[in-house]
Amino acid sequence: MKNKQGEKASPPATSRRSGGAGAAGTCKPRASVLFPFLYALVYTFSLLPAALLYKLSSLLYLFIYHVFSYRKSVVVQNIARSFPDKRYDEIAAITSTFYRSFCDNLIEILKSASISARRQKKNVVLVGGEIVENHIKQGRQVIASMGHCGNWEILNVLPLMLSVNVNTVYKPLSPRCIDRLFLKTRSRFGMKMIPHKSIARHFISHRDNPSMYLFLADQCPKAAAEAYPFDFMHQKTMVFAGIERLACMTGAVVVYLHVVKVSRGKYQIECKEICADPGKSKATEITGEYVRLLERNIEEYPGGWLWSHKRWKR
Repeated sequence: MKNKQGEKASPPATSRRSGGAGAAGTCKPRASVLFPFLYALVYTFSLLPAALLYKLSSLLYLFIYHVFSYRKSVVVQNIARSFPDKRYDEIAAITSTFYRSFCDNLIEILKSASISARRQKKNVVLVGGEIVENHIKQGRQVIASMGHCGNWEILNVLPLMLSVNVNTVYKPLSPRCIDRLFLKTRSRFGMKMIPHKSIARHFISHRDNPSMYLFLADQCPKAAAEAYPFDFMHQKTMVFAGIERLACMTGAVVVYLHVVKVSRGKYQIECKEICADPGKSKATEITGEYVRLLERNIEEYPGGWLWSHKRWKR
């Protein structure tokens, strides 16, 4: 379901390539010139009625799935290996559902440039939000882990639905004008975005101001040293270990956000506690529970996960 400090964040002491905390505010001259035109185009397009935008999504589905077959071999292979007991027609149905959801996600992200707070809140049902609020009231930091299920971008509405500060860990995008565009839309409702290379420092330095931190942790780690091995979706998988290590280092509570698509444009987010006392957990226990909950999330709505990602490339 990525820096919410807005587009004018100050530049960090990181490399230009990484983008750092100030990726949105340090666009190259050309990107700075392009951004106003890009944003104006996206914003104007987002003003179209949702019904019309979803018709465009259906048209986009025909091109991406049937004409261009965008990463279709990757999608089919990932689904077939993750559900070895399913027949070919079942795999084909999940594949088709994925592409329809993928196109809807693109349209909904576009719509988020102008959608009202009231309308966005109506699109989401939050269950178990009091788990997060209670821990933060007790002075505990909360790590909210999740996967690329449903439309994960819909979580930009959480600051409107919770009485706590909400941050998202994100990786700066390229080109930088695109990064700036995403920062602007994702932070519209109060989400603060923290670059992934700055998260440990930010987490520790803001310990006196407990907040909720969102982590999308289901993509392929860059190095084995950053991961733990698990059996995930019937495949040997290296899983990002950063959530567990940060929780054990800081004593933060870990929860999982279970995101499912209820209907077109409508989502339910359920908060499930993984670990309230990381200091007493066994090695890999927190990550293992995250993997188990992520699998359940995918199995509940198989077409909603990001199957086009090369998750098992290593």
